[in-house]
Amino acid sequence: TESVESTPNDSPPKDRSVPVTLSSKTATKKAAPPKKKPSKKTAKKAATATPSQTNYPRHSITDALRIPKAILDQNAGKVCSDDQAAGFIGLKSAAGPTGVEISSGIKYGFLKRPGSKQLEVTDLGRKVIRPTSSDDVSKGYQQAVLNAPVLADVYKHYRGENLPDRQFFDNALEDTFSVPKEKLSEFKDIFTSSLRTASLLEEHDGRVRVLDAASSMESAEESSDYIEKLSFGVSIKSGDSCFVMMPFGSPIGEYYSSIYKPAIEKANLMPVRADNEIFGAGKIMDQVWSGINSAKVLVAELTTKNPNVFYELGIAHALRKPVVLVSSNEDDVPFDLKHIRVIYYDKNDPFWGQKLLNKVAENIISAIKNPEEAVFKMSELSRQ
Repeated sequence: TESVESTPNDSPPKDRSVPVTLSSKTATKKAAPPKKKPSKKTAKKAATATPSQTNYPRHSITDALRIPKAILDQNAGKVCSDDQAAGFIGLKSAAGPTGVEISSGIKYGFLKRPGSKQLEVTDLGRKVIRPTSSDDVSKGYQQAVLNAPVLADVYKHYRGENLPDRQFFDNALEDTFSVPKEKLSEFKDIFTSSLRTASLLEEHDGRVRVLDAASSMESAEESSDYIEKLSFGVSIKSGDSCFVMMPFGSPIGEYYSSIYKPAIEKANLMPVRADNEIFGAGKIMDQVWSGINSAKVLVAELTTKNPNVFYELGIAHALRKPVVLVSSNEDDVPFDLKHIRVIYYDKNDPFWGQKLLNKVAENIISAIKNPEEAVFKMSELSRQ
């Protein structure tokens, strides 16, 4: 990853200690020599030491295109030095903020380094700046989002879902994606601006939804790699199960074998559904209770507001189990469940089945890793 140059905002704070008045006895002693001011090299190292300050692009997609466009317009797209690139936008050198801007262009995939301190516009940058078809710009922007460190992870985490309320979103950015508190406002501005530019955000019933438009560009290998990345640090033992709560009738009941079962297996868990898997002799609800209680995580298909599904979901919530919620219709999700992450799928999308399969697998892993996002939050009064 290209390191970001030091900027005034990222420099270590100056020494602001208040001088202490010495007593007459102490004052006779030789004063301690003043601390040496950190060298420029040391200050630069300190400014770039925090990964969260260098991982994500510090510019939106459109702002990060300024230098690639200048190279194409003024240098015919030929390889140039960093300082030459700075000159193309009217600056004397690539030090400071210009270096940060160059780094952002590299992170999105608009620029690359063919050699030390050399810059070249990539094929992706050319496609976006000088498109030859109607899809070049939108597809190029979406690919840039998938290229960008941290932005891509946050996008994949929430794609197919509504963005959570500010408090929950901020907590997730800090705790899950290691965005420092003082950088939250900057990061959210860059994230929302870039996703809007890439047509990956839309207003939906008063909330902001992250569209899953880019999933169709992902290969099976890329999807598996992302699942493996998500699974790092997650403990799953042989025999750990995922209990599926869903209607049994067609067409939704058929999603179990085509979508939910393979998604659960992709997450390395054993899929269980009440009708065929555990129903047998004995009391049915005893077996439902056992299946829910023993599951490591659960999936609930809320489409059509099936009463049996909501009854089982209530049991799962009472047991404080993490549940992955899924629906094709936002109106089928009760208002008191909307603080939990919900996957929304659109059957008019020709890729909806594969997108839903991948997303369910991802959210199962995420629910195990970050259960606070998938467990029903009861009020303090109800816990007493």
